[in-house]
Amino acid sequence: MNPILNYYGMKKIFCISLLLFFSNTCAEFKNGIVKSPDGRIAAVLRLNCEGIPEFSLLFKRKPVMKENRLGIIREDADFSRNLVLTSVSETENVEDNYTLLHGKKSNCTYKANRKVFHFKNKEGEELNIIFQISNDGAAFRYFFPGERQEGIKYIIDETTCYNFNKVTHAWIQPIAAAKSGWNAVNPGYEEHYQDGIVTEIAFSQPGWAFPALFKSGKYWIALTETAPDRDYCGCRLLHENGSTSFKIGFPQDAEIMPGGALKPESTLPWYSPWRIIVLGDDLATLVESTLGTDLAKPSVLSDISFVKPGRSSWSWVLYKDDSTVYSVQKKFVDYASEMDWEYCLVDADWDRKIGYKKMGELCTYAASRNVGILVWYNSAGSWNTTPYTPRDKMLTKESRDAEFKILTTLGVKGIKVDFFGGDGQSVMSYYQDIIADAARYGLMVNCHGATLPRGWQRMYPNLVSMESIKGFEYVTFNQTNADKQASHCLVIPFTRNLFDPMDFTPVCFSEVPNIQRRTTNSFELALSVLFLSGIQHYAEVPEGMKKVPTEVRQLLRDIPVSWDETKFIDGYPGSYVVIARRKDNVWYLAGINSGPTERKLSIPRGFIGNSRNCMLITRGEDNRTFEINNDNINITQPLKISLKPNDGFLCRVVTI
Repeated sequence: MNPILNYYGMKKIFCISLLLFFSNTCAEFKNGIVKSPDGRIAAVLRLNCEGIPEFSLLFKRKPVMKENRLGIIREDADFSRNLVLTSVSETENVEDNYTLLHGKKSNCTYKANRKVFHFKNKEGEELNIIFQISNDGAAFRYFFPGERQEGIKYIIDETTCYNFNKVTHAWIQPIAAAKSGWNAVNPGYEEHYQDGIVTEIAFSQPGWAFPALFKSGKYWIALTETAPDRDYCGCRLLHENGSTSFKIGFPQDAEIMPGGALKPESTLPWYSPWRIIVLGDDLATLVESTLGTDLAKPSVLSDISFVKPGRSSWSWVLYKDDSTVYSVQKKFVDYASEMDWEYCLVDADWDRKIGYKKMGELCTYAASRNVGILVWYNSAGSWNTTPYTPRDKMLTKESRDAEFKILTTLGVKGIKVDFFGGDGQSVMSYYQDIIADAARYGLMVNCHGATLPRGWQRMYPNLVSMESIKGFEYVTFNQTNADKQASHCLVIPFTRNLFDPMDFTPVCFSEVPNIQRRTTNSFELALSVLFLSGIQHYAEVPEGMKKVPTEVRQLLRDIPVSWDETKFIDGYPGSYVVIARRKDNVWYLAGINSGPTERKLSIPRGFIGNSRNCMLITRGEDNRTFEINNDNINITQPLKISLKPNDGFLCRVVTI
């Protein structure tokens, strides 16, 4: 066939398809289509009969998500209906190249096509909706033009709503009720994920956390947001019983700093965070995507030389509160040094059980062994009743400055701040106050009992991790959590850890007191590669590490936390996953299985290139032993591995 005729024939079919697809629209408009650079993804905008802006997403010309509602309601103006389109910009090519200090990929490139849709409400006030479509998904945000002298504006609702078909499957995490749980510390993004058909997902009053994963027919979709600044709250998804749609929701009333803002408020001009829809016909598109940081704000720090990603020992997860004493922490410094790990984390109550003077001595000793000390803080003011200390040192700029000066004098390298419990605008600003002030004193930050980072690690590279997950510490609390650990871990690479660093505190070979650990040791080892965190705090303790084979210990000395490349190999949420990550000329392939039966894997290795040597570590004779194979593998042949339930593997390949 003549290629020119073929091109115009396909274009005609596409236009007819769009006409049929939108035959019931009331206000179609010219240039309402934004396509990805490769043309596979298209967002199509329209105004319905009520003047409500909507968009639909197409993948390879086939509709995937229809009639997704757009709009915002301010206290002084309604931009959710009765809108008029005044103009549409020309398509603009957007490109961004940047580097990340840690995560799935070191050098990132973002390319997208951008259009701005200009609307007015019935009073003539302006709202712009900005769409950017890349090869791995769609992103949009709202913009209010205007002048600062118009005063503070208040958003009372965002009507953005995502629609799915009735057979779409969802994997989503419920948000806990504010001020519930131990000492009123919720929400902390520490719930087990739920999955099921969207119409059968139960109503949850607080809502559902980002990122959320969906499978609609053969298409995979992830929803999240990025780049919330100090002028917006952290958002979530709301869902009604029996519905196929998920609406953007705001935090609960109690999720605020005392006297602070809950819902978005700002002067003009004003941008909302980016709403992100990652879309592909395979899971590789989602797992390899960097959209969560592509659309985040570039670094605001002029000096990041003090930010050193790495690994850390940590006593608390297995030894709990009584371990926060000088003698035990010195032992864990020695442990970190022996493992060539960069850090040792000293947890809660160190100020009372060790003290500032002895902490300085510990920092000096650790420095002599090439280990940096990280210390814990309680973020809490009056919003929870947690008893752990140091407490209230983070509350004001003055108290932070005073404390950070002391820490730099002692030689501390970073802080872990806990128990935030909120996504209100004032709390989101509080996070950034802590992170920005810590950067001025050369301190890295890790937050626990916390919200999702939402790309902040690009804006503030000293933010090395945030918990925001039901991590390994919950396995030590009760048997129910231990029983669910494997299936829980198999949702995380597709959801929580998709874009943002996550302090799960993986890798435990020891037995947990009063708990029967369900995972094999090779499953635990695989998590060191599967889970991403700027500082990876390992759960294993010195006694347990001494019992594993020399090869396993050496691997945990070598495994990096910053990767140059990530490839999704195979998997299905909640069931199994295999991911490969590369640093320089070394590939690590890791996989885990939570299914009730043995799973046989055939893993292609052609992407690796010629190899110099290979080490494969799998389950041994029982769940607590390893089988180690070293050979020069034939990369033209798939790697054959059988994983038992709650089992895993790790393979390291050094290339020529």
